[in-house]
Amino acid sequence: MFYNPTMPHLYKKTFKGRTYWYLREVHRVGGKVQLKWQKYLGTPETILAKLEEAETSGKPSRLKTESFGALFVAHALEQELDTIGIIDSVVPRGRNETGPTVGEYFYYAWANRMIAPKSKRSLEQWYRKTAVQQIRPVDLTQLTSERYWEKWDRVSMEQVEKAGRLFLERLWAGRRQSPDTVLFDTTNYFTYMATKTGSDLAVRGYNKSGKHHLRQVGLGLLADRATSLPIHYKVYPGNLHDSKLFEQILDELFGVILGFTDGNKTLTVVFDKGMNSKENLALIDAQTRIYFITTYSTYFADHLAGLNPKHFTVLDTPKNRRLEAENRADDRLTAYRSKLTLWGRERTVVVTFNPVTKRKKLHDMTRKLDQLKTELVQFRQKFRDQEPQWRSPKTITTRYHKVCEQLHISHKFYRLAFTDQTMSFRRDSAEIEAARNLMGKNLIVTDHHDWDTEAIVLASLDRYRIEQQFRVSKAPCHVRINPMFHWTDSKIRCHLLTCIIALSCLRLLELKVGGPETAKTLMEEMTGLNSVLSWYKAAALPIVQIEEPNEIQTKVLTALGYTIKDGSVLQFEN
Repeated sequence: MFYNPTMPHLYKKTFKGRTYWYLREVHRVGGKVQLKWQKYLGTPETILAKLEEAETSGKPSRLKTESFGALFVAHALEQELDTIGIIDSVVPRGRNETGPTVGEYFYYAWANRMIAPKSKRSLEQWYRKTAVQQIRPVDLTQLTSERYWEKWDRVSMEQVEKAGRLFLERLWAGRRQSPDTVLFDTTNYFTYMATKTGSDLAVRGYNKSGKHHLRQVGLGLLADRATSLPIHYKVYPGNLHDSKLFEQILDELFGVILGFTDGNKTLTVVFDKGMNSKENLALIDAQTRIYFITTYSTYFADHLAGLNPKHFTVLDTPKNRRLEAENRADDRLTAYRSKLTLWGRERTVVVTFNPVTKRKKLHDMTRKLDQLKTELVQFRQKFRDQEPQWRSPKTITTRYHKVCEQLHISHKFYRLAFTDQTMSFRRDSAEIEAARNLMGKNLIVTDHHDWDTEAIVLASLDRYRIEQQFRVSKAPCHVRINPMFHWTDSKIRCHLLTCIIALSCLRLLELKVGGPETAKTLMEEMTGLNSVLSWYKAAALPIVQIEEPNEIQTKVLTALGYTIKDGSVLQFEN
């Protein structure tokens, strides 16, 4: 499918008595005639020489390749989801507004995020290397950072949140099956916003990437367990604790979750222990159609988590069956099921044990204990020599705790003792053995008393699906929310909406193709599918053809309802 260009024409310029000829093409954008492209042909003498050469060789006088495939994928998904129409319905064109609409600015931003994320300053140059004028013509001089700030300044918090809801509703409108189990998790994204720049969203807090010195923005994401497609998202201040966020938006989530159900269908929400609180679980308990599965700290139920693995039962899971077939039966996941009163009610508790995880943690602990011992030997020598800043037992103890924090190991594993000028330390075997007993263990808590153990464990393990979505959102090759070079809350919200759309479209593409290839592989392959413009002597227009697609490119085009025939993209008949 092509968008045929208008008729090109010859354009003459005279300079110092000499004639120079150009081939140029214009098109109408926003009611105004804009130059689409221009090619210098030369003087009459050089043109004649080129024509004679073309007649002799039979080759085109000029060739140009443009990146076609990846942008065509974004355009095909846009035709299905109509993000432009959704956003323009929320933020209509102003009375004197010119150029692309707000919805179009969002589209050109999320399409780029889906393919090869660039800053708004680099968008124009990036699009010039693509076949955008064949796919969705635009005046590229309008895609500047200044124009983006101008357009996005018009979008209020209420409008961007409404646009996000409408987009996710459209994303799910055509799906055959509604969710029955949903996953909720949070993450944060750092910014380089200066301390004095006003913002309610970008604040300092615990950063999951370790960049605690930077201001950050939080994002809560609710996704379907079966497809990993987003259902709802929430932008929040970066210093808000997970449990507090969960408490604030639970009513909002209940409305979204129950909106996907028919009749008396029940739903299960899966989250991790960071969301746990008595208040949150009480709100969930009050919902008759919503169940939960969460994790729980092994240290608060060590009488269960510390059980000998010989009391555990091997689970009947696909991975365990595969390990058994590979003669790795000792590596299989096992579980112990019990009941425990938590948050005012009796809950079903499943303790899982992973031998592989325990071996890794034991190796890691041995390494860290040895490293900690080396540090303590140096501390002891400095205290013995009464070096400056090393004479106070309190100071040394503080530094010891800091080293433990950096190594992510308990300070209880070594006991420090001081006399007048002597420092000693010894390992606490009881503490170390207690920690070893908890290694490889995980506690799962649920109110699904009727589910079998395998179903509970598999649902909890599937939290990796939403964690994978967060990894994609932070990857440098696609989406790339981090770092956010936006200095106002309104633009941060707009930026995050474009990223949520790009993230959703990448996952939707994976589902449509249905193969083992990841979205990263699919987009990289489609980026390599180019269009070729060929200029011949006798042709009034350049001939536009698409390269022959490889196997993966063909799979993607077929999944979207298209094929390439004789160098043209054709849509299948319904």
